[in-house]
Amino acid sequence: MNKPHYPGRLGIVQRVLPAYRAPFFETLAEACQRDLALFAGQPRPEESIVTVSSLQKARFFAANNWHLFSTSSPLYACYQGGLLNWLENWNPDALVMEANFRYLSSRAGLAWMGKNKRPVIGWGLGAPLERGLLSSLRRNFLARFDAMIAYSQRGASQYADCGIAPDRIFVAPNAVTPAPKHAMPARPANFAGQPQVLFVGRLQARKRIPALLRACAALPAALQPHLVIVGDGPEAGSLQALASEVYPAAEFTGARQGAELEPYFLAADLFVLPGTGGLAVQQAMSYGLPVIVAQGDGTQDDLVRPANGWQIPPNDDAALLIQLEQALLDAGRLRAMGAESYRIVAEEINLEKMVSVFTQAINTVT
Repeated sequence: MNKPHYPGRLGIVQRVLPAYRAPFFETLAEACQRDLALFAGQPRPEESIVTVSSLQKARFFAANNWHLFSTSSPLYACYQGGLLNWLENWNPDALVMEANFRYLSSRAGLAWMGKNKRPVIGWGLGAPLERGLLSSLRRNFLARFDAMIAYSQRGASQYADCGIAPDRIFVAPNAVTPAPKHAMPARPANFAGQPQVLFVGRLQARKRIPALLRACAALPAALQPHLVIVGDGPEAGSLQALASEVYPAAEFTGARQGAELEPYFLAADLFVLPGTGGLAVQQAMSYGLPVIVAQGDGTQDDLVRPANGWQIPPNDDAALLIQLEQALLDAGRLRAMGAESYRIVAEEINLEKMVSVFTQAINTVT
């Protein structure tokens, strides 16, 4: 199969460049014949986003982000100083930018590209239904893009509802890891003693780890797992104190990165993410693990399906307990679901597939 290829010079505009997104842009840069440059600024400190300020294969240019109001406020907006100067200097043949009407400088970037008769592709989660002024602002903003790339099928449907032509909407499921190069791990048909449940992520309130501890404690004694919690963060101390009270069997490993995570994925029977976020879900799936995740913004919809896991309503402790119990009752079912997890990230949702969709969208509009 031919590798994805774009013959022109590509520009990318991001509010910030999270560390987890860097591998995607590096892979996309390999597909751009005349190079790729990324323009991004810094988040507010309270966002706790780990960012990078340099890339190996793509060029990085720093924006001067001016944040208006708190990022949690419905009035939040961001202006990226230096955008027009960067466009003049980089002079891209095509531009991809986040399709968020709260990023005020994006309008100037759209106007510059339009004046020079070059396409702009929007990229985003979707456009949830809103009424009144916000709906009108969003629709008018989205109408200025030549095409849209959505993170999920849900997002694509929302863009279509906003009037974007279906043949100008592309779905690039949100991927943070390449297709696995290792074989599907072999696991015994039955649990080798106590089942093992794994959580990997930052230890913070929105991950809802207390709910996972209490759910494990509420399971029948025969099903109570060895719960392994990998990560560090502001809630580490309080979580360990809570675990000593409600579920002393929980093991806290501290932060682990890269290859250090492999033994934990291989030893686990089930991966659980009871809160928001979830960069480790795809990595867990690449090791043949079924998953339980909380429903969110739609990015998990294409990844977690009935064949390989469960999506539970957010903040629903009862649903978490029910699904956890059902999962641990049948080791054979978990093994089959884990095999499907591996197939999904090997064949459908990975960095290579994401790059392929991006180049398809760019080539379509150029």
